[in-house]
Amino acid sequence: MPLVAAEQTLFPGELLEGLGAADGERTWSVAYTKVRQEKRLARDLWNRQIAFYLPLVPRDHVYRGRRVRAQVPLFGSYVFLYADPRERLQCLNTDRITHLLPVADQQQLYDDLVHVHRLIEANVPLTVESRLSPGDRVRVRHGCMAGIEGTVLYRGRQTRLVIQITFLQQGISVEIDDFMLERVT
Repeated sequence: MPLVAAEQTLFPGELLEGLGAADGERTWSVAYTKVRQEKRLARDLWNRQIAFYLPLVPRDHVYRGRRVRAQVPLFGSYVFLYADPRERLQCLNTDRITHLLPVADQQQLYDDLVHVHRLIEANVPLTVESRLSPGDRVRVRHGCMAGIEGTVLYRGRQTRLVIQITFLQQGISVEIDDFMLERVT
């Protein structure tokens, strides 16, 4: 398997060790990127020496019959910036951001990012939990039921879901872990 250089996910390295706590001029904001531009934006920010955090996690994929491990963004299309107004303008000039989301509670976001970073560093498997609710159309992403679409009937205890799959104008239901589902838009 070819080795690819590790992506820069945090700049500066001590950003989540007290440096990124609220100060007067710099504030946290969330960059919503164009599709699949998170890593490229991170490279641009690193080159411009602008503080950022892009949480990446390993994911296995099958590519041309071979198993490949890639680092993918934990939160698709989001990069967390710690910048002053001039640096935020530089970020927008990269043409990789659709818009910046302001953060009302700076300390809460900082604390959340520290927790996310610690979980990633602990090397435990992480899955983003989407807010699926009854009535949402979903598709199974993994396993022997991959590609099957249905409607969430109800959320059970813990992470169990029951989805409805319609065929022959009848319904059947199956319990499935919600990490295996993706919302159909």
